Amino acid sequence: MAVAAAGKAAAAAYGHGESGGGRGAGGGFLGPRVPAEVEAMARGVQDVGQETFRRLLKVTVNALEGKDCKESVKLIAESSNLSEEQLAFLISGMYTLLREALRLPLSTFKQEVFKEDLKELRIPEDFIVDFCSIVFGNRRPASEGTALMQRSRLPSVQDLKWRVDVAISTSSLARALQPSILMMMKLSDGTAHRFEVPIAKFQELRYNVALILKEMNDLEKRSILKIQD
Repeated sequence: MAVAAAGKAAAAAYGHGESGGGRGAGGGFLGPRVPAEVEAMARGVQDVGQETFRRLLKVTVNALEGKDCKESVKLIAESSNLSEEQLAFLISGMYTLLREALRLPLSTFKQEVFKEDLKELRIPEDFIVDFCSIVFGNRRPASEGTALMQRSRLPSVQDLKWRVDVAISTSSLARALQPSILMMMKLSDGTAHRFEVPIAKFQELRYNVALILKEMNDLEKRSILKIQD
């Protein structure tokens, strides 16, 4: 989103390159460091009227749903006293805030927690109510689906082939007649990678995977981590 990129630049220009935010160690739903554009939005939105805020919020929701918002932003700029730079960091901050909130499942993300996080950012109470209506209200399903689809993802493994190989002739005496595993990995983005894994490293990988699976199993057995009805 072009507005989001412009908002980040505007946030840096306004001196919000790093986040302090007065946040606790837990960091709330935005993580340990509040994104710069969210902090810039939280400060700038205090000088915006509720009508303008709701128009900006509507534009942001439309952007989350993949709609073209250029004309809407232009109309807001023409009818308000906000500069293009101010609009950029306001919409960018709202976009980031809602995107992160919509990624969290409602089964574990509570409205009271969301409100407290926004209060710590010093967002006006009336605006917090409007944010809650998007994250926890009737418009959530459409926005949530688009926010999840726009999440950055790494390519997944589609196919993996392997074979054991023994180097008979090699420039290194240490590797002569030592078995190794040759692997060919095909990813979902169409790329293929071939690499060699020494037996010792393969055994180390196998051990670490087994250890992680055991630790995950132990965590699942702890009652404190189970979701209570």
